[in-house]
Amino acid sequence: MEGRVLDTIKIHDLIEEEDNVVIGVSGGPDSMFLFSILYKLKEVLNFNIIVCHINHGVRGIESDEDEKFVKDECKNLNIPYHFIRVNMDEYANENNLTSEEAGRELRYRFFRKTLSDYGKGVIAVAHNKNDQGETLLMRFFRGTGIDGLKGMDYKSNDVIRPILDISRNEIEEYILCNNIPVRIDKTNKMDIYRRNSIRLNLIPMIEENYNPSIIDTLFRTSRIIERDFDFINVYTKDVFKRVVMRIDANKIEIDINELIKEHKAIQYRIIRVAIEKIIGHLKGIEEVHIEVIINLVKNNITGKKVDISNDIEGYTEYNKLILQIKKDNKTCNFKSKLYLNRINFIPELNMKIDIQLVDKNIKNIKSKDMFIKYFDYDKIDKDLFIRNRESGDKFKPLGMNGTKKLKDFFIDEKVPRDKRDKTPLIYDEKGIIWVVGYRISEDYKIDSSTKRILKISINK
Repeated sequence: MEGRVLDTIKIHDLIEEEDNVVIGVSGGPDSMFLFSILYKLKEVLNFNIIVCHINHGVRGIESDEDEKFVKDECKNLNIPYHFIRVNMDEYANENNLTSEEAGRELRYRFFRKTLSDYGKGVIAVAHNKNDQGETLLMRFFRGTGIDGLKGMDYKSNDVIRPILDISRNEIEEYILCNNIPVRIDKTNKMDIYRRNSIRLNLIPMIEENYNPSIIDTLFRTSRIIERDFDFINVYTKDVFKRVVMRIDANKIEIDINELIKEHKAIQYRIIRVAIEKIIGHLKGIEEVHIEVIINLVKNNITGKKVDISNDIEGYTEYNKLILQIKKDNKTCNFKSKLYLNRINFIPELNMKIDIQLVDKNIKNIKSKDMFIKYFDYDKIDKDLFIRNRESGDKFKPLGMNGTKKLKDFFIDEKVPRDKRDKTPLIYDEKGIIWVVGYRISEDYKIDSSTKRILKISINK
């Protein structure tokens, strides 16, 4: 089994030498299988393992026992272990998400934060062949195109799936034969989530009545679709370069005459690529929105304007299609001096900033609140200011040795393009001390030599 996973890692270039591999470990069979296999391979491929565990706060004492189990396993193997406790259901309600969406968002935020503290590397998750089949069925029922039906990739940006082509039966057999301890989440056997319903009800019904190898069939289908998707994607990128006349920060101009030469399927993809380049994502963008833009192109009435999701507007100007963020929603530049021991009001952001010197022995100095941070006051050079980003901005994110371009930091943190100009930066005469809502600078952190502590609180 180790050989199969090793082959997968090499074929798909999942792990590089000296990578830090953050593994999400719940304690269940899938994640413990992944943990066990990667532990055996880490010396072969020369990489480091860091384990992350999340207590979602939904199963009471069982969740606490899972947490202790994973912690003890890491201690026995001398593997770095990090955990957080969250209230998944509360987060879901506050952010209008399903429990599954909330759990996924909280997990990956934690994984990426941990990886950033260690540096170069990837996040390994335990998605397997059965998960792939369930994912394809879920997406098919919800409605999707070829992009969705290719399923999960072996590697998606910083996330790798080394056991994607191994079935759940193979995992359970390996665990049994190798006496690997696991925790069983009873909710996996309960029909309370959509994925559970597909796993417990639909797939067994298909296996019994239609196709006993449905999981293998779905997996092969995903690989076939992925192959076709890769070709279409490469072709779309080539066409995009040809049809785009101009790209600015918040606007793209497309040559209509060149665009309409392409098949309608490629036209749709060109529009999707353009929108993603403008706002950095495709959340909230549906087929109906693309159709509106295509109809605009088809009619090509100069000055005709349409609004779609995410504050994007499209209009035609002679033989150009222009997609942009609505002008009245663009962020105004702001820049203000901040004063100690008072509440500073920033009208452009409708934001209050409280800056105070606090007792060195204050509790919660490592606050997880993204809008309350503490700094070594004596490392700050003269006055403090606040502004939005400027071209060429750099800073040293907490946990890193060198500086990083702010643009690259936003990309790594997956900050949507439409939020980057609105993100406040607090800085002094030397540089940025805090990208508000994300990370403070390594150069201003509190350490053993700190004598005076500055607390900055943001109230929006």
